[in-house]
Amino acid sequence: MQLTGAEIVVECLIEQGVDTVFGYPGGAILNVYDALYKYQDKIYHVLTSHEQGASHAADGYARATGKVGVCLATSGPGATNLVTGIATAMMDSVPMVAITCNVGKSLLGKDSFQEVDIAGIVMPITKHSFIVKDIESLADTMRKAFYIARSGRPGPVLVDVTKDVTGAVWEYEPRRPATVTREVGNIRKEDLDSAVEMIKAAKQPFIFLGGGAVISGASEEIRELARKIDAPVCDSLMGKGAFPGDDPLYTGMLGMHGTKASNLGVTKSDLLIVLGARFSDRVTGNANTFAKNAKILQVDVDAAEINKNVMVDTAIVGDVREVLRRLLKEIPEKKHPEWISYIQELKENYPLKYDHTQLTGPYIIEKLYELTKGDAIITTDVGQHQMWAAQYYKYKEPRTLLTSGGLGTMGYGLGAAIGAKTGCPDKTVVNIAGDGCFRMNMNEIATAVRCGRPLVQIVLNNHVLGMVRQWQTLFYGKRYSHTILDDSVDFVKVSEAMGAEAIRVTKMEEVEPALKRALSASGPVVLDCWIDQNLSVFPMVPAGANIDDVFDEEDMKKDEQSI
Repeated sequence: MQLTGAEIVVECLIEQGVDTVFGYPGGAILNVYDALYKYQDKIYHVLTSHEQGASHAADGYARATGKVGVCLATSGPGATNLVTGIATAMMDSVPMVAITCNVGKSLLGKDSFQEVDIAGIVMPITKHSFIVKDIESLADTMRKAFYIARSGRPGPVLVDVTKDVTGAVWEYEPRRPATVTREVGNIRKEDLDSAVEMIKAAKQPFIFLGGGAVISGASEEIRELARKIDAPVCDSLMGKGAFPGDDPLYTGMLGMHGTKASNLGVTKSDLLIVLGARFSDRVTGNANTFAKNAKILQVDVDAAEINKNVMVDTAIVGDVREVLRRLLKEIPEKKHPEWISYIQELKENYPLKYDHTQLTGPYIIEKLYELTKGDAIITTDVGQHQMWAAQYYKYKEPRTLLTSGGLGTMGYGLGAAIGAKTGCPDKTVVNIAGDGCFRMNMNEIATAVRCGRPLVQIVLNNHVLGMVRQWQTLFYGKRYSHTILDDSVDFVKVSEAMGAEAIRVTKMEEVEPALKRALSASGPVVLDCWIDQNLSVFPMVPAGANIDDVFDEEDMKKDEQSI
């Protein structure tokens, strides 16, 4: 059938199973938006308040559902406003297709109004970027984009289409989407055999989970592995939910703000089984001494991650779930009672602690967990609140913590929450932000109100840039250079002005009623929770230090007393 390029774009979206897109219109992409008007019964479009919000919403939608997230923007500043969201998705391996439209082909390279080489700009932060200048290649390019975004290690793909292509007419023939199969071609028998022997020989095994464990859908196999070889389990920020946070074998997060049980346990282990993790510096600390007593077995779908940051003893390249299924057939059941007893002692001796005499982020997050029973999707921004959300909320299922782990994007959470709620309308969705992060993209409260779906926004408001200030306290002699937010912004009034209900919380006894009200509301609710600016996130490992150098407030007091 004869269709315009814009109609072909939309037909390809439908062909790929897309029913929701996030975006913001403009001149160069008007033809596509005109087509969306015609197809509004088949594709739901969420108009965000800013293009960056659209990219974060597409990201959150993808993380929560496992589908490809789609965002749209016009040329020039519209396209460049997607860049931070695209980079966020790239760092965390999120499948996304960003569709932009550029000036007409005859205007390219002439510094035309709102012309920018967006395909070139995003080249380092996408799996692939395309610019379509001829309508005959449009449909196939769209199909390639979705296949690339979904296959192997997922990630974002950008398709830039010149405006004349969206207005031209061409023959369109529907096709079934290409099947994406799990990466198994590089799984070698000799690597599997080596892994089996390492597991058999281990007396103190530890399992470490990264984001790849979530993406591969390997939760069931991970639980089976942990029980079969009697090993404790820790995770990275991105690995949350791949193993239940309330399981007795779970020890908490590993790394800079990981638990002492995880950091000391991994250092003591003789075998570290790493599933879908890339050994981020925030996890390893000093990479040269990381897991210094252990042999390391790494499983990852991306061969480029092997021996990139930490040298390993054995690696298996392939989809985590498929590798585990093969390993589980070969490894014998083992028990390590003394090792498990030691780990349990670490957990008992070094529990997470916070001040119970005042309103704090951990108290609010624990109360949120209690009221939701862990059955919610939590999104976060970046900073102290992000770490508290990772430490004090128990994630029992994958795809329930959506957070910017690699890029550390302030302003990510609210857009991601809108995307998650759109993709999972029956789930409770809560975004946890600091006041510094919330002010970056709080205009998306207007989007949440417009969409009309319930969503909870918690602002842990300490009137400072908390995590940066914490570093200034510990490492910069308390020189608080431009981290104190001593302005008069009233988040309650701002939120109400955008149509949301808003509640200020200043006392511990106000937390539960406010959360209950927010969780039962029929629309967006913002909780502006005022906490002390001197609260810090502990435990902590200084940047570049050994992970077993982990310390908390009690350790700091002891050090001060010994001086």
